[in-house]
Amino acid sequence: MTMRRPWTCVVGAAGVLLSVCLAGCAAPEAEPVEAEAAPVTARNQPGTGMGLYEPEQHELYDGRFVITGTNVHQVGSLDDESPWDHMGDDASNVAPVGGEITIDVDEIANTGTFRAELQLPEGDYVVELDRFHEFSECQDGGIAAYLFEHGDAGCGDSNWPKSLLYIAGWGYGRATLDGEELYSDYQIHFMVTQGMRDRETLQVQLEPNEGPAGAVNPAAQQLDFYIRSPENNEANHPNREVFDHFFAMAVTWN
Repeated sequence: MTMRRPWTCVVGAAGVLLSVCLAGCAAPEAEPVEAEAAPVTARNQPGTGMGLYEPEQHELYDGRFVITGTNVHQVGSLDDESPWDHMGDDASNVAPVGGEITIDVDEIANTGTFRAELQLPEGDYVVELDRFHEFSECQDGGIAAYLFEHGDAGCGDSNWPKSLLYIAGWGYGRATLDGEELYSDYQIHFMVTQGMRDRETLQVQLEPNEGPAGAVNPAAQQLDFYIRSPENNEANHPNREVFDHFFAMAVTWN
């Protein structure tokens, strides 16, 4: 009578299942390994449904952005008494002003110009950025293109909703009123974003109702800028002694 050889399973000294393991001997199930979540950065946000090439991946990218903003509005006024709110999310203290905002920058070289020439109730108001400066790493030398900022983006503060910024700049500059110096060596930030304000009401919604995407309208664009003092004032929003904030609801690329 032929004896059937019993099924055997040989395990090496280190507990490794050898190839002689025959049917009926199952390998131990491996512990599931959770994929490590990618870090949140200015160019990586959770829950995105599509990919986007970075500008540097395009061989024809020249880094130059020439943009004009019109249909400009001011939040508050130059002469507001503290405490004031110059974010203007509910648009209750927003008013149209004359003039335009111009950007002509080289994002690669971190050079170029930013200038706003506006007609305010107080007079002719001009803001110019004198030198670009990187205040945090995501600002890429002082001018950055195609990044997520504000909200929970991990770049910028939460005073604005998270948005894709097509181009943004940071640095120091000055302002004049009717040709007389008003501010000198104040911080300036400008950004061209997805639509943060409602087209009709001009109101801002900071928190999205659902999902990780920012509370913005990607069918619209706007251009915001502020010039702010180095001195703080905790009674104001934002908490600066001076925070002149303007936005343009019409954005033209040249």
